[in-house]
Amino acid sequence: MIFHIVPLADWSAAPELPYAPASLDAEGFVHCSADRPTALEIADRYYREAEGPVLAVELDERALTSEVRREGESGGRYPHVHGPLERAAVVRVWEVVLRPGAAPELAPWEPGA
Repeated sequence: MIFHIVPLADWSAAPELPYAPASLDAEGFVHCSADRPTALEIADRYYREAEGPVLAVELDERALTSEVRREGESGGRYPHVHGPLERAAVVRVWEVVLRPGAAPELAPWEPGA
């Protein structure tokens, strides 16, 4: 399994389409994390000031049709998906809980809650 951190507003913008963030056009891939601790580290570093909920989308790497590469020195921790994320590959969606002064946590995401 791999994880992609994304604001809820971005993830839910076009639910009928595969998810393609700006990084796919700009860099040619979608940034992901290889495990929960790394995903939480990314959320803490880059999404602490995000407006609205932040999600950790857990993906079955084998169900993705785009190539997944583990590139560079830390490629094992940060896999790159070279194409959009098919929603059919989603195993689970987590809400990233970001509290002031506390380490981030994952909680089951409840749409509409």
